[in-house]
Amino acid sequence: MTPYALAEGAPNAPVHGPRLDSGLHPIGRWIFALLLVGGLGYAGYSVMIDTARVGEPMAMGVFAFLGLALLIALGFEFVNGFHDTANAVATVIYTHSMPAPLAVVWSGLFNFLGVMVSSGAVAYSIITLLPIDLMLNVGSAGGFAMIFALLLAAVLWNLATWAVGLPNSSSHALIGSILGVGLANQILSPIPGTSGVDMEQVRKVLSALLFSPLLGFVGALLLLLVMKRFLKNKRLYREPEGKAPPPRGIRALLIFTCTAVSFAHGSNDGQKGMGLIMLILIGCAPTAYALNRTLPRSAMPAFVQSADVASAAYRAHGTGFALPIDRAREVVVHGVRTKAIDTPEVYEGLSVLSRDIGERIANYGTLSQVPATVVPNLRNDMYLVLDTTHMVTKSEKAKERFTAAEIESLGVYATALERGTRYIPLWVKVTVAIALGLGTMVGWRRIVVTVGERIGKTHLTYGMGAAAELMAAATILLADRYHMPVSTTHILSSGVAGASVANGAGVQTRTIRNMALAWIMTLPIAMLLSGSLYWLLLQLTHVIGN
Repeated sequence: MTPYALAEGAPNAPVHGPRLDSGLHPIGRWIFALLLVGGLGYAGYSVMIDTARVGEPMAMGVFAFLGLALLIALGFEFVNGFHDTANAVATVIYTHSMPAPLAVVWSGLFNFLGVMVSSGAVAYSIITLLPIDLMLNVGSAGGFAMIFALLLAAVLWNLATWAVGLPNSSSHALIGSILGVGLANQILSPIPGTSGVDMEQVRKVLSALLFSPLLGFVGALLLLLVMKRFLKNKRLYREPEGKAPPPRGIRALLIFTCTAVSFAHGSNDGQKGMGLIMLILIGCAPTAYALNRTLPRSAMPAFVQSADVASAAYRAHGTGFALPIDRAREVVVHGVRTKAIDTPEVYEGLSVLSRDIGERIANYGTLSQVPATVVPNLRNDMYLVLDTTHMVTKSEKAKERFTAAEIESLGVYATALERGTRYIPLWVKVTVAIALGLGTMVGWRRIVVTVGERIGKTHLTYGMGAAAELMAAATILLADRYHMPVSTTHILSSGVAGASVANGAGVQTRTIRNMALAWIMTLPIAMLLSGSLYWLLLQLTHVIGN
């Protein structure tokens, strides 16, 4: 056995790099299996307890359906773990700072912690890309077709790119899947004016996905140049010697950067799985999960007051003729579909719905006391008003109508609605964290080889690894701050390329070309996959229904 591993796909070509063929210790495999089974068992037990607590026992068929959907959603996070997190461990493995088995376990632990401390805001920034028609009917056949189509499409594309060792963005795959479902929903719906995706939200999300790799490239390049200017230790910028670990200080820096990227990856990418799981739960068990029943009774008076103030603000710009509740709902839905919300009719509808929401919550006293028969309707009204209120507060035309105080009151109301409808139960965080953490321990070798050997023209140096990972961690955490999903894969790969250029190593054109091709192709392929699956699943539901 040579002291270096063989790159996958080139069985007879020795590569100047670390050993990647050592697996987990047998005890590690048992711990892996126990965590996997324990996580799935915890999820199933939590669902049964939550639904029983609200008097919504699930039929066996619905429970099995929910279990399958949860498995696919957790499978997405599992694949995300070994696909994306390999980027975090590549630098410490290729600089011999940590042995590969320890590095992947270490990264898995900090991915777990990153998920657990995340806010959930990124989860719902992804969810708001979905068509409002499907969001308001997530428990329908179309809603379930949507969920399975986007999940399967994202997982299939992630597995395909992993199989050829190509760093690819799970965020791109998921967002492409959502766009595909939205477009298919708009084309296939017999109802004129059926909404597709929210293009304003798409623009924001795609902007973050586009500019974050550029920031990673330029930032790592400049950071390494600054390091060369002030840190004169030449060992930082030379290829590691043999299999000897780096000096203690350099090794500590590289382990820190690996830890930071792993934590940041968990805090951002873990939220995508959370959002998907909440969609599934709302569709299958709305009484238990559609509303945030953990909100304390003490928060309700402020909630009701914000609804009353918002209702008055909307009424001041409405038609002056109160609408029946059903008509108010129709007017607002049509306004959202057509993106024509700056009308007195829509504002009158929003006033009626907001007043009704406030009155119902005041009557029940707390969200935990809302009857099961009322929950889906109340949740849909709250979601509809929240989505429309966000559109109003961002509309330049609306800002010309409303005073600054009214806009502020609408913002307070939107925050209250978010607290009531957008939340992540603890058990969802735990199971996603386990799936993402365990995913780091499976299949990471292919992507590690690409990052460590096939981006730059020379072996990864200590300085290159540190610069790339520092920029990646900083960029991801900055994206978390602004609730934007980004791609760990593309940021770190771009950072490695930038650091290679700064170190005078240059880049391997073929790898960069393939990565760019994957970046470009992911959205259309994921859209095609999810749109086709959505159509196919809708046909199956019609056949079964008949």
